[in-house]
Amino acid sequence: MITLTDAAIARVRNLQSQRATTAPLRLGIKQGGCSGLSYLMDFADQLEADDNQYECNGVKIVINNSNLPQLQGLELDYTEDLLGGGFRFRNPNASKSCSCGTSFATPKELGAPVACS
Repeated sequence: MITLTDAAIARVRNLQSQRATTAPLRLGIKQGGCSGLSYLMDFADQLEADDNQYECNGVKIVINNSNLPQLQGLELDYTEDLLGGGFRFRNPNASKSCSCGTSFATPKELGAPVACS
């Protein structure tokens, strides 16, 4: 199960409104980042056969089967601070993460670290 905080729900709805879309939020991962894996976020204009669909307080979320083990239990938050706003990932599967908060590793999948830009 994936959860979104109230702030993340509000921000996703705001982004959908700005982009005039009702497409679900796609969450995923890719190789890269200083800890080896990085989070991906986008709106899913098309669904794949191996996508899982969830709903969290009216926000639809899509996660591909291949990414589900690394994202199971993820909490997505959104915060604003003096330097701007951004999504924050709280992932119980992460055994390591970097200070930027968008790169992580799991005990089973480390990825190949690269420098953060």
